[in-house]
Amino acid sequence: MQTDNLRIRTSRPLLSPAILSEEHPLPATLAADIGAARETIAAILRGQDQRLLLIVGPCSIHDPVAAMEYAEALAALRERYARTLFIVMRVYFEKPRTQIGWKGLINDPGLDQTFRVNDGLRVARKLLLDINALGLPAATEFLDTTLGQYYTDLISWGAIGARTTESQIHRQLASGLSMPVGFKNRTDGNVQVAVDAIRAAGFSHWFPSLTKEGAPALLNTAGNPDCHLVLRGGSEPNYGREAIDAALALQGQGGGALGLIVDCSHGNSRKDPQRQLEAAHDLLAQRLEDGPPAAGPPRIAGLMLESHLHAGRQDIDAQPLRYGQSITDACIGLPDTRALLDAFATALKS
Repeated sequence: MQTDNLRIRTSRPLLSPAILSEEHPLPATLAADIGAARETIAAILRGQDQRLLLIVGPCSIHDPVAAMEYAEALAALRERYARTLFIVMRVYFEKPRTQIGWKGLINDPGLDQTFRVNDGLRVARKLLLDINALGLPAATEFLDTTLGQYYTDLISWGAIGARTTESQIHRQLASGLSMPVGFKNRTDGNVQVAVDAIRAAGFSHWFPSLTKEGAPALLNTAGNPDCHLVLRGGSEPNYGREAIDAALALQGQGGGALGLIVDCSHGNSRKDPQRQLEAAHDLLAQRLEDGPPAAGPPRIAGLMLESHLHAGRQDIDAQPLRYGQSITDACIGLPDTRALLDAFATALKS
C-alpha cells in the first residue's frame, strides 16, 4: 500500500537561485549601494545616523509596471529629502493569508491561480534590480523560508511578519539574513513574542535550507545583531508614547539596544488607510519632543507606510483592475504620501 504523497496532486521543477542570479546578475555598483544602505539603516537604529527611516510603498506588488512608476516617484522624493529622511521602498512579493487568498506576485504572477512560481521569481528579481538601479533601497517581508535565497542580495531591510514572529523557523532564518530585520508584534498586539524573537535571532543556529545551487543543506548562521521591534498594533493601536516606552522596556530586558520602527498601517490604522496619516503625525510629534538623541538609539528610529499611486484598494476579481491601486490592504495615495514626507522633512530640518 502506498503511504507517501497521498495528497500531492502534482509537482513542478523549481529553478535554482544560482540560475536566476545568472539570468539577472547583481552589478558590483548596485551591490555596493545595497551594502551601504544596510549599514545606514543599522546606523539609524543605533542612533549613529540621526535621519528618520521611512519604509514606504504598496501593501503588495501585483503590477511591476505600476510598481516602477511608483518607485520613480519615490526615488525623486528620496533624493529631495536625503538630509533628514532615509527612504526605502516597501517591495512585498509574498502575502500571508489568515485563511485563503492571493499569496503574492511570486506565487501567482498571473493573478489567475496558475501558480507560475518560476515566472514570479524572475519578475521579482528583475523588478528589485530595476528599483535598486534608481538609487532606491528595497525592503520586503520574508514569508517562505526558501524563496529568499533568490533575491536576498537585493534587499536592504527585511521584516518577519506578525503571523510568523513566533515561528522558530523564521527566527533561525533571520539569524542568517545579511540585512537588519524587524520583527512585528503579534496580531493580537503581544510584543513579548517579538522581543523573544529578536533575542533568538541574535544567536547562531543550524537549520535545513537550500544552497544557491538548489541543493538541500544544513546552514549555520552567525546570528543577526541588527534585529529590532516593529510595532504594528493589535486589537488596539500601539503607537502612543506609553505603548512605545513599554515596548522599548521589554526589548531592553531582552538585551536589545536598538530603536524601534512603527508600522502606521494594520492595527495602528484600524485598517483605515487615512488613519495612517494620523499615526504618522503623532509619531512625528513624539520624535520632535524627544529631540536629537544624546547617545544611543532613538525611541522611534523609523516608520512604515502603505502607499501606492492611487488610494484605497480593489478586489482582485475586478475587471479591469484599476492601474496603480492595491489588491490587498488599502493604501494612501501618492499625493498624500508626498505631502506627508514634505511635512516630515520640513519639521525635522527645522
